Amino acid sequence: ILLDKDGKRKHTRPTFSGQQIFALEKTFEQTKYLAGPERARLAYSLGMTESQVKVWFQNRRTKWRKKHAAEMATAKKKQDSETERLKGASENEDEDDDYNKPLDPNSDDEKITQLLKKHKPGGGGLLLHPPEGEASV
Repeated sequence: ILLDKDGKRKHTRPTFSGQQIFALEKTFEQTKYLAGPERARLAYSLGMTESQVKVWFQNRRTKWRKKHAAEMATAKKKQDSETERLKGASENEDEDDDYNKPLDPNSDDEKITQLLKKHKPGGGGLLLHPPEGEASV
């Protein structure tokens, strides 16, 4: 028995054997919560107190929830980035649809110029209005 500086009993942390931890983990895989009789049976079979089994399960559930929450957050980030990627691709398709539509002869030259610049760097070398006296190509 260890005593603290005031002479009171100091609680020591129990160390569990590999066999005990293995059995606890196996049981945890099957059920996250133990009822009283199950806890008593497991504690007796492992040479532990019911209180030790109870606290071990509480701590293990906390660890499991944290890991589960982290996995869910990672999956959500991945899903959000995929949604953004698809949304961006969809917006680009809309822009490509504008580019592939036949030009309205009544549309202004500025709109045509912007479309050409967007899809062909440098405007693609196309002239909207040929110089006087030259035929368009």
